[in-house]
Amino acid sequence: MRKRLLGNSGLEVSAIGFGCMGLNFSYGHSLNKADAIELLRAAYERGVTFFDSAEAYGPYENEEIVAEALEPFKNEVIIATKFGFNIVDGKLSGVNSQPDHIRKAVEGSLKRLKTDCIDLLYQHRVDPNVPIEEVAGTIKDLIAEGKVKHFGLSEAGAQTIRRAHAVLPVTALQSEYSLWTRKPEQEIIPTIEELGIGMVTYSPLGKGFLTGKMDEHSKIDGNDFRKQLPRFQPEAMKANQPLIDLLTEVAQDKNATPAQIALAWIMAQKPWMVPIPGTTKIHRLEENLGAAEIVLSAQELVTINEAAAAIRIEGNRYTDALEKTTGL
Repeated sequence: MRKRLLGNSGLEVSAIGFGCMGLNFSYGHSLNKADAIELLRAAYERGVTFFDSAEAYGPYENEEIVAEALEPFKNEVIIATKFGFNIVDGKLSGVNSQPDHIRKAVEGSLKRLKTDCIDLLYQHRVDPNVPIEEVAGTIKDLIAEGKVKHFGLSEAGAQTIRRAHAVLPVTALQSEYSLWTRKPEQEIIPTIEELGIGMVTYSPLGKGFLTGKMDEHSKIDGNDFRKQLPRFQPEAMKANQPLIDLLTEVAQDKNATPAQIALAWIMAQKPWMVPIPGTTKIHRLEENLGAAEIVLSAQELVTINEAAAAIRIEGNRYTDALEKTTGL
């Protein structure tokens, strides 16, 4: 597996990371602990050195699974986690980035991850009630105390990124970005490129849609959060099928799969972009990682971009309530 540097930070990670959320959170089913550990270790054995978790996933259980799975090679991997939500009776209850809450969250994550220092710590969502300078200042203190190595933001807007970076260099921004979620191209990507910040792209496969394995007839379980998302309504999936047709056409020419083309497209945008697809299956893991070997030529990228520009994506990525928690 090739490596990539996240911006100017010097933090080196595998070109494709592993998004751990879906192991036990949001998608309607959870792997049992033994299978989740086996999958994470399989990812490491295949060259993945970058794993993404959060206290909110579970809550808490995801970090514990990641820690146990990666314990044998903890010094050879980068584990990212996140703070930023109130967690009440096992449920997320609004954002909270008050300094004392950040410290409490970090102590919990350190314990669950069985480490003395968090490799990369993200603010999970911007808290409108706490100045970002105060958040960055708190993380700066935690870095000075040896409890955190790198600072990240998730779904933050351009001005928020600038203000945070002025207090403490931001190593990485984690935001949703893919062929069907391209809003970051307007302001976010130019901003972080200017500042030397890396980008970690979550949902690089469109929460499964860009794999080509879903269509308007797909059944989504009631406890799968995609069931409430506008883009996963049958009429929207039908309307967005031309994007899958495009990926399929390119994939056939490259002896690849639609998912691999979707991931290769992200990696071709900037050398400091790292997608973190998640999966619960070994064969999907191997498929995803195969994207690291696919090189899209400049002409192929032009062809994809021109064709994609002619496709109108139907449906918002989130409900209005969820969208309000982002800074984009």
